[in-house]
Amino acid sequence: MKPEKIVYTAKAQAVGGREGWVKSEDGALDFALTTPKELGGAGTFGINPEQMFAAGYAACFIGALKFVCAKEKSQLPEQTKVTGEVGIGPTPEGFNIEVALTIELPDMERTAALILIEKAHAVCPYSNATRDNIDVTLNLV
Repeated sequence: MKPEKIVYTAKAQAVGGREGWVKSEDGALDFALTTPKELGGAGTFGINPEQMFAAGYAACFIGALKFVCAKEKSQLPEQTKVTGEVGIGPTPEGFNIEVALTIELPDMERTAALILIEKAHAVCPYSNATRDNIDVTLNLV
């Protein structure tokens, strides 16, 4: 579903692909990229696109949890954590990814936590962008 109105646009440029450089327009992101050994790279320490996607999705999902809680006038546990995992592998046409989000909602009753997670998954922009496109697994621990 297309946004009714764009309220913020992030802009970043990549040069050189997986062994290149990325920089956001405002300079907040500015770093070299490396290719993991598993994808044919040297395996040197550095950032790769899957790590950025995992971090972005995890952070955005916490934002969605907060949004749902605010809407329902409830409180998100202070120590809430979301860990994103992005796996990449070959397909007959090229490559694709899959995502697993591990969600920690301490001191929240399990049924209530599962309901909150499903509601957040319905409103999260990353979830909406990937829905019916890649496998996304939500794990409550």
